[in-house]
Amino acid sequence: MKIALAQMNPIVGDLPGNARKIIDTAVQTASQGAELVVFPELCVVGYPPMDLLDKEDFIRSVEKTVEQIVSDVPQEIGIIIGAPVRNPSDTGKRLLNAALLCEGGKQVKQIHKRLLPTYDVFDEYRYFEPGQHQGPVEWRGITLGIHICEDMWNNEDEAPYHLYSANPVDELAGKGIDLFINTSASPYSTGKSEVRADLVKEICMEHQKPFVLVNQVGANTELVFDGRSGVWNQKGEQIVMLPGFEDGVAIWDSDTGGDPVHTEFNDLADLHDALVLGVRDYFWKTGAFEKALIGLSGGIDSAVTCAIAVEALGPDRVMGVTMPSRYSSTGSVSDSEELATALGIRLEEIPIQPAVEAFESMLEKVFRGTKAGVAEENIQARSRGLTLMAISNKFNYLLLTTGNKSEMAVGYATLYGDMNGGLAVLADVLKMDVYRLAEHINLRAGRDVVPRSTIEKVPSAELRPDQTDQDSLPPYPVLDVILRLYVEELREADEIVTHTGFPRELVLDILGKVDRNEYKRRQAAPGLRISGKAFGIGRRLPIVMRWHR
Repeated sequence: MKIALAQMNPIVGDLPGNARKIIDTAVQTASQGAELVVFPELCVVGYPPMDLLDKEDFIRSVEKTVEQIVSDVPQEIGIIIGAPVRNPSDTGKRLLNAALLCEGGKQVKQIHKRLLPTYDVFDEYRYFEPGQHQGPVEWRGITLGIHICEDMWNNEDEAPYHLYSANPVDELAGKGIDLFINTSASPYSTGKSEVRADLVKEICMEHQKPFVLVNQVGANTELVFDGRSGVWNQKGEQIVMLPGFEDGVAIWDSDTGGDPVHTEFNDLADLHDALVLGVRDYFWKTGAFEKALIGLSGGIDSAVTCAIAVEALGPDRVMGVTMPSRYSSTGSVSDSEELATALGIRLEEIPIQPAVEAFESMLEKVFRGTKAGVAEENIQARSRGLTLMAISNKFNYLLLTTGNKSEMAVGYATLYGDMNGGLAVLADVLKMDVYRLAEHINLRAGRDVVPRSTIEKVPSAELRPDQTDQDSLPPYPVLDVILRLYVEELREADEIVTHTGFPRELVLDILGKVDRNEYKRRQAAPGLRISGKAFGIGRRLPIVMRWHR
């Protein structure tokens, strides 16, 4: 049997657009001799649809869209599409997450997702009822073990515990299948692609059956999906591989099998490509903004953000603004100019000192008799934020926030200042990884796009004389280790001290800063998720609490 893998980039809620992609792909693959084309999980609505699923009008529109797709695809080809369907029971959640096998103008079989993730960025039990065991599907002389995304993730033999009592892949294999088919919307995070491939390999080797995986690609708000759909033979060797971070189609002939393909994962390249895709799809899918706007400080974060935006959108759709104040170094402007020239973008220089002095004059009476400090420093950051938002409003440009995860973690960012913006590109990238990205960008370009002086200078907010980040923070190589252990690996203070040998006082100070600044992060722009635990929708901690370690 010839099976087409349709690695699709849907837009959440764009039912007509998603339907057209499905139908066109079915027509294309049918003309190439495919008998079955497999699409990703919930491809009709896009993943994650979130509370759109609570709208009755939306569900009715989904049902009509599915009818249209089933009617319009070539009658000779079978398709597996993902869509929410109504729960026929009068108890439980209203919907089921379903894979629909269709041919000849009708639905042949519904397969319901059994394992519903409710952790990190996932909240499927909010909307869906878990499916019941349904067994394999007999279709055109082949027995298919069709299941949906999480249904395969309870098979990790080496997991310290399992979230679910059921193991759908084992149950399907026990019923005597010829082939596994998994439809997924599995988000990207660093290292996830390799873990997913290893899990599929394990399943194939355990059950001696080939495996077809079709994963969503693209970005929807914070989440980025890497795709990397493929086919593995019964030995666990990958024989078909679709590329990461771009849509595509491949046709596999199960009768002839295929030769093993070489798979290689590069975490740094994937991180870069995920961020580029996240920015590109945010602009394309919202369709709301003319250009990207970035405040350029001459520092590493704004430079890397700008380079990513240019790769995502092109230089004509990116504008930079440098905003010197009395404490800005010469390099703040000159490095921004060098970056803008290298990228070919428009750069405007707007000094903010007149605005700072105006605010200082306005506040002089209220502030009289107090010592100058953070409040006065932040007037500069907020003057820059106000300037950028004025340009954003005037010309319908999307302001990209440039802060990194290390800064956001410990509150080294100014509300209504440098936190202004609609999309936080580096919000899930630790500071040392920003430096790695800068080197990667230059290596890919074969030249210094990010100026060498920007990479080598000491990080500074430039809000007071001779200020450096390390006046308030430990060196970033130290800070990032603590943050990775605490935020991403969920380690606590004693374990971090034992693991790193860092002073307990230092570790407790950093963890306290992370906890206290939840209120800032709650007001931040949505950030592109690239780690296993990002601030935002994947990490939910109370702002008001009195838990002290």
